[in-house]
Amino acid sequence: MKTPFRLSIGLLLLCFAFSVSGCSASIGTGTSSRSSKAKPLPPGQAKKVTGEKSAKKYAPGQN
Repeated sequence: MKTPFRLSIGLLLLCFAFSVSGCSASIGTGTSSRSSKAKPLPPGQAKKVTGEKSAKKYAPGQN
């Protein structure tokens, strides 16, 4: 009685392991999320990156 139960539990765990390992696989399409026409950073984001207090330096028409 215990052998069929252990066998079924073992098969269940084996199936679970295969299904979990299959979930982490990713398929690449060959294109990256960043295109060659990357947008410039918004003035506020550029300010955060450089640590400046004002975003005026990075805003077009504000220099």
